[in-house]
Amino acid sequence: MKLSDFDFDLPEGLIATRPARPRPAARLLVAEGAAIRDLHVRDLVGLLRPGDRLVLNNTKVIPARLSGTRRRATPQGEAVAKVEVTLLEPAPGGAWMALAKPLRKLRVGETISFASRLSAEVLAIVEGQAQLAFNLTGNDFDTALAEAGAMPLPPYIAALRAPDAADKDDYQTVFARHSGAVAAPTASLHFDADLLAALAAKGVAFTEVTLHVGAGTFLPVKVEDVTTHRMHAEWGEVSAQAAAEINATRAAGGRIIPVGTTALRLIESAATPEGRVQPFRGTTEIFIYPGYRFRVTDALMTNFHLPKSTLLMLVSALMGEACIRRIYAHAVAQGYRFFSYGDASLLIP
Repeated sequence: MKLSDFDFDLPEGLIATRPARPRPAARLLVAEGAAIRDLHVRDLVGLLRPGDRLVLNNTKVIPARLSGTRRRATPQGEAVAKVEVTLLEPAPGGAWMALAKPLRKLRVGETISFASRLSAEVLAIVEGQAQLAFNLTGNDFDTALAEAGAMPLPPYIAALRAPDAADKDDYQTVFARHSGAVAAPTASLHFDADLLAALAAKGVAFTEVTLHVGAGTFLPVKVEDVTTHRMHAEWGEVSAQAAAEINATRAAGGRIIPVGTTALRLIESAATPEGRVQPFRGTTEIFIYPGYRFRVTDALMTNFHLPKSTLLMLVSALMGEACIRRIYAHAVAQGYRFFSYGDASLLIP
C-alpha cells in the first residue's frame, strides 16, 4: 500500500481560512455507498434517525502559541531576542514539550518571558523540541496562558494568515470541557446549541468522550509503504457511562456515528474485537488504514483531509479507496472548502 495511492490535487483556493457562519451553514457532502448528495450541516436533523448516537470529542484547545523574549548577558551588555513557542504536550513533572523558533539558539537554564506574569525555564532540548518549566501552575497557568497565548492554527491556515481574536471562539467547539488539545476536533466545529437541540428533539442521542488532539495530527507520512508508518500517541478517555451508552445503542439497533476522526479513533481503541466498548483511559496510537475492520463505527462525520495524510487513509478504510477518490474528486469539482475551517462530509458505508 503506497503513499502515492492517497494523493490528490487540491487547489490552494479551496483551503478555508475562516469558518462558515453560522456554524451549521457549512456545506455537507453526504455519501451513502456510491450515492453522493450536496447538502448543509443543518440538514443533519433530517438525515439522522431517532436512536442514532453521535459521539462527540469534548476536548478543549489551549491557546498554545506564545511569543516571548529571552535575555542573555554578552560582553557588550544584555542581548534580547524573540522566541516563538508552540506547546505540544505535558511532560512529566508539570513541564511542557514545545516547538521553539529559533531552537538552536536556546540554552538550557535560560528563561523565556511571555507576558508580565508568564515565563518558562528551558529544562532540556530533546529531539528537536524544548522542555519548558513554567513559573505558574493550575488555574494560574490557565489564566495566564489564556491572556498571553494564541490559538494554534494548523500549519496550512497559519501559512495563509496569522491567528487573531476571532480564532479563540472559532477554533473551539461549543461543548469543549477538558483542556489539553493543541488542535481542534474540527468536524465538531460545525455544531451550535440550536443544532444540538434540534437533533435531541429528533431523538438523536449524544455521548461525550475526550481525546486531547496533539500536534502530531499534522505530521506528514514520510514512508512510502504506509503500513510501516508509526502514529503519534494521544491521551484519551472513554468513561464507564460513555461505554454503556454506546453499547446500549448498538444493542437497540441504533447507529454509532463519531463526529470526527478523533472520536472514531478513540472508541475503536476502546472496543473489543467483538464490538463491545469498554471504559478506556490512557494513550492510543491506533492507525487505521484500508483493511481495518471497524468494531463499533457505523458512519462518520468528518471534514476533508490533507493529501497523503493518515486521516485520508482512515476514511479510505471506512468507505473504500475507490469510493473516497470519487468523493474527493466531487468535492474539489463542486468547490467544497477543505481542512479545519472547511466544510464537512457524512460518510455512510
